[in-house]
Amino acid sequence: MSIVSLLGIEVLNNPAKFNDPYEFEITFECLEPLKEDLEWKLTYVGSSRSLDHDQELDSILVGPVPVGINKFLFQADPPSAELIPANELVSVTVILLSCSYNDREFVRVGYYVNNEYDSEELRENPPAKVQVEHVIRNILAEKPRVTRFNIVWDNEDGNADEYPPEQQEEEEQEGNEKKEEEDEEEEEEEEEEEASSSSSTTINKKKRKLEDDEDEEEIDIEEEEDIEEDLGEEEGEEDLKDLEEDEQQDDDQEDGTEKLNGSETPIDKVQST
Repeated sequence: MSIVSLLGIEVLNNPAKFNDPYEFEITFECLEPLKEDLEWKLTYVGSSRSLDHDQELDSILVGPVPVGINKFLFQADPPSAELIPANELVSVTVILLSCSYNDREFVRVGYYVNNEYDSEELRENPPAKVQVEHVIRNILAEKPRVTRFNIVWDNEDGNADEYPPEQQEEEEQEGNEKKEEEDEEEEEEEEEEEASSSSSTTINKKKRKLEDDEDEEEIDIEEEEDIEEDLGEEEGEEDLKDLEEDEQQDDDQEDGTEKLNGSETPIDKVQST
């Protein structure tokens, strides 16, 4: 946990001429008594291509620091134009306001600074040699970039190397979140594969069931054919039996006729007698 917390920075005399001093009103809170002073420092980034052109504009020691909310005014001299590459003097650059305790930096605030000429004519037709007296600066105070670092304070033991910057922790957290997302994607893929496998098993079961039903239908069809054959045989036997009965009746009728015809002869014989 940080013993000193930066609460706010107000950028004064902004915009201003390039050669005017920088002024900041800084407010911070101290949670516990400190044995050493706080060192505040302002750095001007002279080139985006090399650190050799960076200039430390000023640094001050603030202390002893009482517990509670503290406020002070920090003033720093402007950068030396001679130490800045001519092609980067009238352009956008950065200033860094930092604070350290026991030579350990625990907070850094960066601001973009836009340097341009003060007249439309010079902006449209810049001179070959930079006219610093006509250059004005504008600090983008509304968009600071704050970076905090964990350090060892008076009431803590250990080496400062054991306390990495907070941005590294944020990167690790992002890495862990990314790993969790990958694990979730893998779990979803496994669930989809299981669902696909289950669906395939269900389809195979249904297919086997349909095949079993077809076999049962074939068996039923064969049984029906056997029953029809049996019925056909029984009907054939009944037809044959009926035919035999009809033939027997015809024979009986013929025998009756013959008997009837035979009985007439004695009668005729009686009448003729």
